Amino acid sequence: MIFSKRLIAFVAVLVATTSLSAVAQEETTNDFKAFLSNLDVHGFYEIRSGYRTRKDKYEKDMSIMEQRLQLDLSSYLDWADFEVKSDIIGDLVEEQADFDLREAHMFTSPLEFMDLKVGRQILTWGTGDLVFINDLFPKDWQSFFIGRDTEYLKAPSDAAKISLFSDLVNLDIVYTPKFDPDRFISGQRISYWNSNLVRLAGRDAIQRTAKPDRWFRDDEIAARLYKNINNYEYALYTYHGYWKSPGGQNTAQTLAIFPDLNVYGASVRGNVGKGIGNLEFGYYDSHDDQSGKNGNINNSELRFLAGYSQEIGEDFTAGLQYYVEHMLDYSQHKNSAPSGLTRDRDRHLITVRLTKLLMNQNLRCSLFTYLSPSDKDTYMRPNINYKVNDNLAVELGANIFFGDYPSTFFGQFRNNTNIYTAMRYSF
Repeated sequence: MIFSKRLIAFVAVLVATTSLSAVAQEETTNDFKAFLSNLDVHGFYEIRSGYRTRKDKYEKDMSIMEQRLQLDLSSYLDWADFEVKSDIIGDLVEEQADFDLREAHMFTSPLEFMDLKVGRQILTWGTGDLVFINDLFPKDWQSFFIGRDTEYLKAPSDAAKISLFSDLVNLDIVYTPKFDPDRFISGQRISYWNSNLVRLAGRDAIQRTAKPDRWFRDDEIAARLYKNINNYEYALYTYHGYWKSPGGQNTAQTLAIFPDLNVYGASVRGNVGKGIGNLEFGYYDSHDDQSGKNGNINNSELRFLAGYSQEIGEDFTAGLQYYVEHMLDYSQHKNSAPSGLTRDRDRHLITVRLTKLLMNQNLRCSLFTYLSPSDKDTYMRPNINYKVNDNLAVELGANIFFGDYPSTFFGQFRNNTNIYTAMRYSF
């Protein structure tokens, strides 16, 4: 009798499990069919080539020579959106093929007042135009300087972003479980000032780093609290993590390091006269050297930005920004910094953007200029982009560097001045 009862119970559980499994399998099948029916595919194929205009004994004459295929796949179900964007690159400068996963994330709204995006994604906030204070998400400076499209300045983050909305205030929180650094200048494609060698260097002295790379221990968290009031957006920011590009050296001065960094900031953006104005501020707390006495680690800083843009003619816009980095504990820096690593207390930077649209807005002519009166160096980005038709576009541009000294930020790149061309077919 006991055996019969157990047998009956086992059969009942088996039948129930099979039924539930069948229901789950049917739901999964339906979701998969819906996913495929909603699948959307976009992308582009691009050829991009560029050469240096000056001889650089540390780098190749080719600044860029690549073919790139980007595939952007997106779909959705009732409860979430999905996107995967990836690039396949044939790089003749590095003489290798490469794969760059730009995005792979899920977006959902589990509650009326909450959005959630999880996975690889491109993140940005702040008010600057190609100048970043509170945007502590990774940048690809190498791509920016060799002539790739400006979209590649933003490198991807492996993160979770939670957005909370209310009538009172809105909040964004981004958690990155393992540190995502900048794709910084290391000497691999662009020569740079090497303070240890006290000279320009490149492929002969590729920068070696000690990067924090432990999951859930070497993590980052960033938050933005923002509110629109009378067509002005006010925001407060905070960040806890690391200097995104190397911010110091180990004691033996053999490895570049990413010291701890906390950032606290604020911004406002809105209408000013006939244009748009913005103000942004950030306090960079170099947590590993708050006294400023460690010459191997970046000092704490205050950073300010003021900007204004306006249409000054038909299809002709102009933008102007003033930016300053103010080093704290400057006397300690002068006394403790190794030879070749001392800096000015203040670095001033002015940017000017001019953009003109012609031929029914199919031709875009632009010039973006960085000018530092304190460093006495300049970086210019002229660009002409012509949209041949809805699918095809051609481009001509340059990265032009000037500087009185080889150790300043833009001055170190003088030999990397380059001209590039591109053709992109979008589908």
